Amino acid sequence: MSRQIEDFMKQIIQKNPGETEFHQAVHEVVESIMPFLGKNPNYVKARILERIVEPERVVMFRVPWMDDKGDIHVNRGYRIEMNSAIGPYKGGLRFHPTVNLGILKFLAFEQVFKNSLTTLPMGGGKGGSDFDPKGKSDDEVMKFCQSFMTELSRHIGPNTDVPAGDIGVGGREIGYLFGQYKRLRNEFTGVLTGKGINWGGSLIRPEATGYGCVYFAEEMLKTRGESMKGKVCTISGSGNVAQYTAEKLIDLGAKPVTLSDSQGYIHDREGIDGKKLAFVKELKEVKRGRIKEYAKEFDCDYFSAKDGKWPWEVKCDMAFPSATQNEIRANDARGLIKNGCISVAEGANMPTMPEAVKVFQEAKILFGPGKAANAGGVAVSGLEMSQNSERLSWTREEVDSRLHDIMTKIHEKCVKYGKEGKYIDYVKGANTAGFVKVADAMLEQGLV
Repeated sequence: MSRQIEDFMKQIIQKNPGETEFHQAVHEVVESIMPFLGKNPNYVKARILERIVEPERVVMFRVPWMDDKGDIHVNRGYRIEMNSAIGPYKGGLRFHPTVNLGILKFLAFEQVFKNSLTTLPMGGGKGGSDFDPKGKSDDEVMKFCQSFMTELSRHIGPNTDVPAGDIGVGGREIGYLFGQYKRLRNEFTGVLTGKGINWGGSLIRPEATGYGCVYFAEEMLKTRGESMKGKVCTISGSGNVAQYTAEKLIDLGAKPVTLSDSQGYIHDREGIDGKKLAFVKELKEVKRGRIKEYAKEFDCDYFSAKDGKWPWEVKCDMAFPSATQNEIRANDARGLIKNGCISVAEGANMPTMPEAVKVFQEAKILFGPGKAANAGGVAVSGLEMSQNSERLSWTREEVDSRLHDIMTKIHEKCVKYGKEGKYIDYVKGANTAGFVKVADAMLEQGLV
């Protein structure tokens, strides 16, 4: 079996040179589902695996824009339309200097399985640009978004490809992108999700990824007769996902104690409460400041990233990596386990390195991979699409209830395909469950 995986990965690396994150994501899925494929040769005969790793379409384009001083800049834009077997392409747009083709292919590939797990009819895609919105004026961000959408609008639509936000793309950016699409196409449709509540957005959408991650973690705890009450939780990041992860943890009686950004992390031993979280939201969403200002405001410890310090050295019961990919290394994983951590739920996409995942699995702790644990965001995006199609707006309680139900069903699927004796391998369960639905649709639709 390992030889088959090795041979397959050689082909992937040869065809996609230098795209290390994509290689990593494919390897994780292939390793999980290869035993399943051995028992189901119909997928092998149809070369489903070879087809599912190849994007249906890759769009790459230049994005010229002018700053407030009149200087011209040129960035690169992308849209990876990975798989549409079960619905329109669905996945976020990321604006960040680190964006490149390999990272977006990894994210699009993950999105296929994540969207499949939600039970909603959505295919997988991802896009973005190496543009950095930090330090830019609202006018500069608007000019960039309008230029970006001028090209992207040719390739998307409510029944074709429905982008959303991601890192660097929040409500402001979605607004500018939507406005330009509407202007170019002369139509008001649900072509983007994460829209403002007054013009087609859904309640709970900003909270969805964080809330959903906590709901999934809660289901994992129930398999061992545990609850959230009193659990000390470490969180990385301080953006949208981290903020609402903390908010839901507080609601359920847990005690979040850390938040971070690229410069370092805070450790509040007394716990982050509602008042402190409100400060973080204003700091990050309005002032666009750094998390170290929290330490000054509430007199708690702050550790600089320059010294190699990250939240995973803090003693905790549960960890929620919610910043970016590959932030938990093997040593971090061993440190978490040594400090008593019993559960890790990924709020970010692939924040745990493969060797660290192995450490968690060998220790038999509860480990929820991103394609399952952080599927709440795209789930509510799917619910936003439904509301747009019906020209309706559901209540906050209704959307939250549907989100909770979806996360519970995702957990059930992971258990179905991942249970090994008393242990549940959530990585295997999520990958296999996500694969089966997409693969069956591909088989039924023929060689396309």
